[in-house]
Amino acid sequence: MNLKDVKEFGSIEILAKQMVEGFITGLHRSPFHGFSVEFAEHRLYNTGESTRHIDWKVYAKTDKLFIKTYEEETNLRCQIVLDVSSSMYYPLKTKGKLMFSTLAAAALTYMLQKQRDAISLCTFDNEILEHTPCKSTSVHIHKLFLLLDELLQKEHTLQATNASEVLHQVAEKIQRRSLVIIFSDMFENLNDTQALFAALQHLKHNKHEVLLFHVVDKATEEAFLFEERPYEFIDLESGEKLKLQPNQVRAQYQKHMRQFSKELKLKCGQYKIDFIEVDINESFDQVLYAYLIKRRKMH
Repeated sequence: MNLKDVKEFGSIEILAKQMVEGFITGLHRSPFHGFSVEFAEHRLYNTGESTRHIDWKVYAKTDKLFIKTYEEETNLRCQIVLDVSSSMYYPLKTKGKLMFSTLAAAALTYMLQKQRDAISLCTFDNEILEHTPCKSTSVHIHKLFLLLDELLQKEHTLQATNASEVLHQVAEKIQRRSLVIIFSDMFENLNDTQALFAALQHLKHNKHEVLLFHVVDKATEEAFLFEERPYEFIDLESGEKLKLQPNQVRAQYQKHMRQFSKELKLKCGQYKIDFIEVDINESFDQVLYAYLIKRRKMH
């Protein structure tokens, strides 16, 4: 499923469920064969544990020992950090990057819920807008879906981003070791990336696992593939306008973006942060696969 498939839906919760269930079906034809979110209420039995909660029905089917887990038993604490600044509304016609990130966050929320994990949602532009507690209750999860639904209805306004300051604040606010999943285009000050890198390093210094989804529209934001005709480009965060023909700046633009992306990847590699570049014109599966790989590495 990708953005083109998202036309009409009753609620983001229903859509997230459809996305995850479609993804899980596809897993059976992938290297993840055997992984099942249906095993949400179970975890593998560890030698020496009480056998009281072993699910013998599952053992009969799988020949593996699984322990039944309950609502209050949390495997993971996950902090989803969502950039909702003005540049995330690009392309403006579809609210592309924001739409993609919100739906991907909803799919991850559904998947985490199925695995009885505690989830917190943080939204930001130049400051933290919403920061929920980290819980796994069904009431809390429903509230998260409502918040994500509201984001899809929100109209674009001129609003800058301050990812570096916000990530420093998030690092301070999260008291217990967590998986921090960030959705952002990271378009802050592309000429001075040190503040951004310092904030990412802060999260790692506080012993959090970090998964950074760098959300882009690759065709236009990286390759600058526009028709050869005059355009008026408008900065979605400042409103500044610039008239030009794409071929006048394409080579220089591509070079600058390649340098930014290379630097971001390099720093994330140094800090042991999982850096995943996602194209909003491709399937949401790219996000769900990356999450599963990260999750397996953490166990």
